[in-house]
Amino acid sequence: MKIFITRPIPQAGIKLLRDKGYEVLVNEAAKERGAEKEEILVGIKGADALLSTLTEKIDVQIMDAGGPPLKIIANMAVGFDNVDLEAAKQRGIMVTNTPGVLTDTVAEHTFALMLALSHRIVEADKFTRAGLYRAWGPMLLLGSDLSGKILGIVGLGRIGSRVAYHAVKGFGMKVLYTDVKRDENFEREFGAQFFENIDDLLPHCDYVSLHVPLTGGTLHLIDERRLKLMRTSAYLINTSRGPIINEKALAKALKEGWIRGAAIDVFENEPKVEPGLLKLNNIILTPHIASATEETRGKMAALAAKNIIEALEGRTPPNLIK
Repeated sequence: MKIFITRPIPQAGIKLLRDKGYEVLVNEAAKERGAEKEEILVGIKGADALLSTLTEKIDVQIMDAGGPPLKIIANMAVGFDNVDLEAAKQRGIMVTNTPGVLTDTVAEHTFALMLALSHRIVEADKFTRAGLYRAWGPMLLLGSDLSGKILGIVGLGRIGSRVAYHAVKGFGMKVLYTDVKRDENFEREFGAQFFENIDDLLPHCDYVSLHVPLTGGTLHLIDERRLKLMRTSAYLINTSRGPIINEKALAKALKEGWIRGAAIDVFENEPKVEPGLLKLNNIILTPHIASATEETRGKMAALAAKNIIEALEGRTPPNLIK
């Protein structure tokens, strides 16, 4: 069996595959960048399985380039909007993802962004490095408290639920949430309040954290109209998918003070960032690293490998996308 991996991943996944006796080809050229399509088209020839990452668009051309039909596309990510699921289904190719193992890590990063925003950590660091710190001052770089504030969760999946846990248990925050379905058990456990409509949720929140998948219905979910629904003192955090926010509208909102600040780990046209955002001090930008810990990336690689092994041995992978 031959497996093609689109770019270098942690050794935990590669070792699992090689220990099974599979031929594993890793596209080493893509170590510092996303894999180029031509590299995938060449590397996938003769492959039984493809281990992809979210930076590659796995389309019909790639699926048909291997010669023998692929048995599985194992996406090393929670999201799978980079894979043409319908085309895979038509060809009988299984598609898997790597959910669960990164829940805590992404929730931690979300909170790191919230804390950095509210206490102006990035601004303070730049201020100090620039030699501007002369003396303690009662009005110097005033931020806002996180404790006791209202957090709006948009999308109550694994990560959204874990963020809510930290908010309530660690900071005594009040949680409001919106999702495609209501979770009354969650409401009882965390004292949370459900909103059917995001438009009704936004005006009540001090912080809004996005945790929805990218679909036709969530593309530009946060646009100019909805940014204007938020409090002028509110903060927006996105660790889900970039195109959920209209970045031009966000730049305008931050510049004109519709909201107080934002922190985003994902971008609408990755790796490009809306130029207007780069000029602002009231936004924190991180390069899609919410799951970037040694422990979690190792677990993601291993889970992707396990999905491949199960498929190639004739069993149903644990994370099959249906």
